[in-house]
Amino acid sequence: MGKVVVGTAVICAATACAVAVLVVRHRMRKSGRWARAMAIVKEFEEKCGTPTGKLKQVADAMTVEMHAGLASEGGSKLKMLITFVDNLPTGNEEGLFYALDLGGTNFRVLRVQLGGKDGGLVNQEFAEVSIPPNLMVGTSEALFNYIAAELAKFVAQEGQDFQLPPGRQRELGFTFSFPVMQSSIASGNLIKWTKGFSIDDAVGQDIVAELTRAMERQGLDMHVSALVNDTVGTLAGGRHSNNDVIAAVILGTGTNAAYVERAQAIPKWHGLLPKSGEMVINMEWGNFRSSHLPLTEYDLALDAESLNPGEQIFEKIISGMYLGEIVRRVLCKLAEEASLFGDTVPPKLKVPFILRTPEMSAMHHDTSADLSVVGNKLKSILEISDTSLKVRKVVVELCNIVATRGARLAAAGILGIFEEVGKGHNQRWGESEVSDSHGWWIV
Repeated sequence: MGKVVVGTAVICAATACAVAVLVVRHRMRKSGRWARAMAIVKEFEEKCGTPTGKLKQVADAMTVEMHAGLASEGGSKLKMLITFVDNLPTGNEEGLFYALDLGGTNFRVLRVQLGGKDGGLVNQEFAEVSIPPNLMVGTSEALFNYIAAELAKFVAQEGQDFQLPPGRQRELGFTFSFPVMQSSIASGNLIKWTKGFSIDDAVGQDIVAELTRAMERQGLDMHVSALVNDTVGTLAGGRHSNNDVIAAVILGTGTNAAYVERAQAIPKWHGLLPKSGEMVINMEWGNFRSSHLPLTEYDLALDAESLNPGEQIFEKIISGMYLGEIVRRVLCKLAEEASLFGDTVPPKLKVPFILRTPEMSAMHHDTSADLSVVGNKLKSILEISDTSLKVRKVVVELCNIVATRGARLAAAGILGIFEEVGKGHNQRWGESEVSDSHGWWIV
């Protein structure tokens, strides 16, 4: 009997020892995985670093590229497109006007009744329409037919609050937020698509003519009186409200900037100098690239797998279309190399662009004690359940790294414009400091 008891005790001790070894080994493995995860996050943070000195280098590089782009066509990664807009709104405009804004995965149609200097904006209505993904990579005719049909529906809903003078044709301002080489205020050929669009038969074509033909097919009696980039439109809107606005920046699905330049500072301008002495320049700054930009392996991989590799590098690290995707790619590496979400990589995490920037932003701004927003987003979007608070904090940190880098680089770009504008401010406005009396319009 004693031998049995002793034997049983030995077996129990051995079992307990084996279990203890397994527990220790599991803890060590888990500790090693966590250390690897922290190393990945730290390396990513360092490579995304934007110290003041680097930001100044980016700003200076932006100014250099601006000069090169103003000097000659193709002289810079920045297109520095002449917009033919040499006068901006004054606030005295009156009448009924329509606008179409095409610049991303949605487009907007708008009608406004302007009442002049004293009346201001009398009334406005708008509608937003999603563009089916197949139309973003289809044909020019299919895309513009869809847009014209939705525009016709919107015009048909025009009420008594919007008055069109007898005998006057409806006028449409067309905001087209892609690189265009304009030949007049109401015509321009598409240079290339960005922001996920890839419609080959539209490249090189006059997009105003494409829209006009589509409206005619819809029987819509409307005239496109102005073609502008969304950034130029934003600048015009800012000037309508504030005569001191001189520059505009778009930070949305894509990104761009436009500003008021001295006509004499544009060597590639060969026409008569405008009476105003000024010209709005559409920079197309999303295509800015510099050795000073803090690019990571995730950015390079995203670019290589994009529809336009090697292009729009600045846009791919600061704009809404890409920020969530960068976070997803880092999370994917953490899952693969550090088992952040368990022994297997969640299948949804491998789907490109499944994590959109609005969801990333919501997680970034989660202030709840248990980061419940982060937990819910991970579960609903990536089907990752039961995440610990420690893991959720890692996700928030990644969102913060990506968002901070984007914001600081955007600010550096604005500084570059500020430096260029400031060089001619004495001749242009007679002010001692541009920042004292002139403004930015940022969307």
